[in-house]
Amino acid sequence: MIKKITIGILLVFMNFTVLANSSYILGPGDKVEIKVFGQEDLTVETLLSNSGQINYPFFGEIKVIGLTVKQVEKLIYKGLKGNYLVNPNVYVHVVEYRPFYIHGEVNRPGGYPYQPGLTVNQAIALAGGLTERASKDKIYLFKEKNKKTQTNASLTYKVNAGDTILIKQRFF
Repeated sequence: MIKKITIGILLVFMNFTVLANSSYILGPGDKVEIKVFGQEDLTVETLLSNSGQINYPFFGEIKVIGLTVKQVEKLIYKGLKGNYLVNPNVYVHVVEYRPFYIHGEVNRPGGYPYQPGLTVNQAIALAGGLTERASKDKIYLFKEKNKKTQTNASLTYKVNAGDTILIKQRFF
């Protein structure tokens, strides 16, 4: 009975990880690895630059920024299938996510590695907590995706890679 529960929990965790990773949009600063099963010479690990292009064997330059991991897998699969391989098994994953940034009234402002599912409260914890002058009502979240400000973001608000959090001082 315990094995079934453990396996069930593991499968739920694995599905969550796959879902979280499959909807993640790649951007500058992400480090990705591309593998094709049985084809070591097609393995590439690269840090994405602002251009959004990577140099991949047989293809040359391909643009991957703005795509999900699954979209990159499909792109490479389609390019390799037929001309180079019969049925390529392509695997793409994010080795290292681009950072998020937090500044203002936190003990250690700066850039921190993003982790899927990160909340404002967890980001504050990574930055050493709030200072004694910090306001919990004046938290601003600048979304990388559309450069808009989310004012009065709560502590449970989700943070994405590349976002910037600003914690203002409270009025005494």
